[in-house]
Formats: sequence, structure tokens, C-alpha cells
Amino acid sequence: MALPEASVQLYTLAAEFTADMKGSLDKLAAIGLRNVEAFDFVRRPDEIRAALDASGLVSPTGHAPLLSDELWTPDGSIPTPAPEVVFEAAAKVGMKTVIDPFVPVERWITLEGVTDIADRLNKLADTAATFGLEVGYHNHAQEFIADFDGKTAYEHFVSITDERVVLELDLYWALVGGQDVVGLVSRLGDRLVAAHVKDGIAPAHNPFAPGAEKFGSDALDQRRAGEGEVPLAEALRAASALKYAVIEYDNNPGDDVFADIAASYAFLIEGGFAR
Repeated sequence: MALPEASVQLYTLAAEFTADMKGSLDKLAAIGLRNVEAFDFVRRPDEIRAALDASGLVSPTGHAPLLSDELWTPDGSIPTPAPEVVFEAAAKVGMKTVIDPFVPVERWITLEGVTDIADRLNKLADTAATFGLEVGYHNHAQEFIADFDGKTAYEHFVSITDERVVLELDLYWALVGGQDVVGLVSRLGDRLVAAHVKDGIAPAHNPFAPGAEKFGSDALDQRRAGEGEVPLAEALRAASALKYAVIEYDNNPGDDVFADIAASYAFLIEGGFAR
């Protein structure tokens, strides 16, 4: 397998990106990155495309809500536009893949809920194709709470989605969900085209489990790649068709987000896990 390309999820530097779009992208380019994964791009696709072009970067993947009326994050909710609006914006930015980043826990704990998620994505794959795009899903930890027929809700979801629906596995959140991360990567096979590369110490309990206390991203103990307990090296080596290794922090470990990104980029490049 050819090495995946290094990228960074712009949610990691959301405040810096909003304050100084081109300046932030220039700093990423100076680190050595050639790719980013856009976030909150639907309301400003032309602005983002112009800034990417000016900095010599591209956004082959991007996150946008496709499956919920609102996209929940630990730091607030984002309204969901119509899929056609999302895909039109993604095409303007120059994306290839639009990935839904979050479906709430209550929809992952019943078989009907999981089936509905898969059905929606299967239909969206057809719509996206008319824009020259594909769709995918990015996990957190709620997908690993329930089991159906001996499979986690996540792996059942994978089994009933069209192969055109791609997967982006967040390696940290898979560990938080109690998974054998390396084994999961191996089982996903060629469906896994992107991975979120973040490290940290998993909380004692799945924070998405029913009855768990509400949490914010600032409560997460996340660390630079190679400095936590996520088996990043082994997981990346186990991937068979990975195209993008995407650096992300929900909670930046240091005071300088660009230094944090540079450290994880060095882990990927110097370790021979990405190019």
C-alpha cells in the first residue's frame, strides 16, 4: 500500500482559522502539510477555496452534517443544511469526500436507529455522485455501546452500508469506545480510507454511554501523537487502503496549536506512516 497523505482537520484550529484564514493555512503549509480536512465550510466555500489556493493547499476530505437536523459537538450545535447545499459547497472547495462527523448516541443504541443511519448514507451516496463526490462517516465512541448479533453497532452499520460509503476511523475515539483498535482497522479493510490520528489517555468510562455525565472537549486528556496510549503506529500499519492520515485534536495538549500539529506531523512523516 502506498503511504497515505498527511492532513489536518481544521476543527483543531477552529479559532485561529476563523480569525486569520490565510495566515493559518500558511502556517500549516510551512509545517509541510499539503492537505487539510475542512470543517464548517458550507457557509463559506468560496472564501475557503480562495485561501486554500493562495496557500497551495487542498481539502480532499471535509466534515459536514448529513444525517441529523443539527450537528452536535461538545462545544455547541451547528444547523444542518440540505445535502445538495452541502455537496455544492464541497464541490466548490474541491473536495472528493464529504464525511458526516457525528450522529447522536440515541440513534446508535437501537437496531432501527443504526439501520436508518445506514439507509440514509446509502441514498446520499447516489446524490453525492451527481456532484462527483462520495460520502463517508467518522466515529466517536457512541457507536460502540450497543451490540447486535455479536457485532458492535458500528460494525453492524459497516456491514449494511453500500461499499461506496467510505469510513474514517478516529483511532482515539475507537479506543475510548473499548475497541481493539488494531483489530478493528484490520477488519475494516479497504473500506477504511482515512484515519484521525490523535493520541491521549482514554477516560475510565465511555463518556457517551447512557447516564454518563455531560462533558466538553476541554475535559479530554489528549496528547501529541506517540505520547499517549492509542496504538497509532500499529493501527496505521494495519490499514490496507488508507489514503489520508488526518491529524486532529479535540483538546489541544499545548499552548500553541501549530506546534502540536507539527509534532504529530513529525510523528507521521519521520515514522514512515504518511507522506
